[in-house]
Amino acid sequence: GASLRFTVPPEVHDGLLALARESRATLYMVAQAGLAALLTRLGAGEDVPIGGVVAGRTDEALDELVGFFVNTVVLRTDTSGDPTFRELLGRVRESDLAAFAHQDVPFERLVDAVSSNRSLARHPLFQVMLVLQNNATAELGLPGLTGRELRVDPGVAKFDLAFELIEQAEGGLAGLLEYSCDLFDPETAERICE
Repeated sequence: GASLRFTVPPEVHDGLLALARESRATLYMVAQAGLAALLTRLGAGEDVPIGGVVAGRTDEALDELVGFFVNTVVLRTDTSGDPTFRELLGRVRESDLAAFAHQDVPFERLVDAVSSNRSLARHPLFQVMLVLQNNATAELGLPGLTGRELRVDPGVAKFDLAFELIEQAEGGLAGLLEYSCDLFDPETAERICE
């Protein structure tokens, strides 16, 4: 696998946030609708499953508990019938809210229930992941030490395509596309980012 960084300028980010507000949606839903529309145009069909993550902290008992409770969800996007983008965003909002209502179902249980002839060569339910990081960056502060985040490129792709969007304090989005080199060449990955 390989990865490619890209940016979404502050003025476009602001427009996406405004569209989300007007549509009673989230920035994630707007990004998902845009990604599904792009993938449909690129030949992925009209039923586009996209993997996402949820915090997994719906129970108040977990509020003060330290731990990693993230769960994976499959967000299906129906792009059929040549909808306008606002119509597509409405579909995404509706299907995402339905999926989030069942976000506590462990992903492994979902895979077992629907994937009888599973191949270990592919992810069982989706091949495209979308993640939006919109939390403030944590600062590591230890007496006499400074810390910073270092990204490590493992040289492999967990999915055919994985998009990470990070909201920047100064506006705009920092993006990272991780892609499978068996399926995409660098030029194609660059066009997808554009």
